[in-house]
Amino acid sequence: MTLRFPDGFYWGASTAAHQVEGNNVHSDFWLMENLEGSIYREPSGIAVDHYRLFKEDIGLLASFGLNSYRFSIEWARIEPEEGKFDQAAIDHYREVLLACLSMNVTPIVTLHHFSSPQWLIRAGGWESEDTPERFARYCAYVMRELGELIPYVCTINEANISIGIAKIIKRHQAGGDGQAQVGINTTDKSRMVAYFMEVGKAFGLPPQEVHSFHGARTEKGLEVIFRSHTRAREAIRVISPNTRIGLSLSLYDIQSIPGGEEHASHAWNEEFLQFLPYLEADDYLGVQNYTRMVYGPDGALPVPKDAETTQMGNEYYPEALGAVVRFVSKHLAKPLFITENGIATDDDTRRIEFIDRALRGVHACIADGIPVIGYMHWSLLDNFEWQLGFSKTFGLIAVDRATQERKPKPSAYHLGRIASSDSL
Repeated sequence: MTLRFPDGFYWGASTAAHQVEGNNVHSDFWLMENLEGSIYREPSGIAVDHYRLFKEDIGLLASFGLNSYRFSIEWARIEPEEGKFDQAAIDHYREVLLACLSMNVTPIVTLHHFSSPQWLIRAGGWESEDTPERFARYCAYVMRELGELIPYVCTINEANISIGIAKIIKRHQAGGDGQAQVGINTTDKSRMVAYFMEVGKAFGLPPQEVHSFHGARTEKGLEVIFRSHTRAREAIRVISPNTRIGLSLSLYDIQSIPGGEEHASHAWNEEFLQFLPYLEADDYLGVQNYTRMVYGPDGALPVPKDAETTQMGNEYYPEALGAVVRFVSKHLAKPLFITENGIATDDDTRRIEFIDRALRGVHACIADGIPVIGYMHWSLLDNFEWQLGFSKTFGLIAVDRATQERKPKPSAYHLGRIASSDSL
């Protein structure tokens, strides 16, 4: 049976600036990757050189039959020093947007995707009361320059990510399955202490006062992140009233077995429901999902030993996406954009199967009246996976990093055929 998606559905793939562009030298991640004794598997370097090869990459995306591209503008490039904006950087992103539009590809622009300017971290980072105004100033500058070319903007990628990172690290410290997802051997205490001492020295701060976006968050820090979103939204509305505004959240499909219902309810509140007041004035929500989390009487359960897993250690469970969309829609009456969904695997047949099963769930949601407006696969390119370096392959396109040659995978053409026909 053919499953038809609505006319005008957005089909595409996502990237993040630091993971693909290369030479993001003013960012906090660049500094931390390149320290002696770094816990990063390798530095990002020129990454996959997307800063130079963006036209080729967008052209490939369009050639597959996809009609949308979600990418991020890098704050550390736009404002490498506080209050000093780089015209060459803004001109570059104008060229990216124009390339999208010239190829009939709708750009969906993220204004902050994990990496931050080094000066912001030195000024208190994502725990500082001044960060919302600083972020709004940057967003306002970008939208004054480029807003007429941006139909959709995502202010902050995975604004709730610190909650999930803290849980992964806690599970690993307890002997669980979290190490693959963060790339940090948290049992190597001496190395961790030495590394964070070096991080502090590099930023000129005590280690406990280095507040990057990926770091542990206090309740105040979470509030700073979401207030940054609301202040940015206010600024963008004035400057670019036709741009539709949202943010994205990282959401597990949270399930429970008997006795785990209270833990699951707490997890949904912690990871999603508590943020609903910040989303009321948004135009849409970006939903990002990769797997499920099951709770029992004693808390989160490990991935079953007999379950298929991805390179990230996640359970292979594409049905999670549809379940998350259903839960979110019960609590938030907004259009939903799937801004990330995918798997890290070197077996592309499993990626194709994942796409099909995930999209069946999305289609069922749409058939039931849930307003899902697009699906952005993660990721367009095999890229730099933060602390894990280039070891995890999420992309529809493989990259030979010695030559930067692009090698589309069968999954790219498979998703493109679905997109071209709006049917599965």
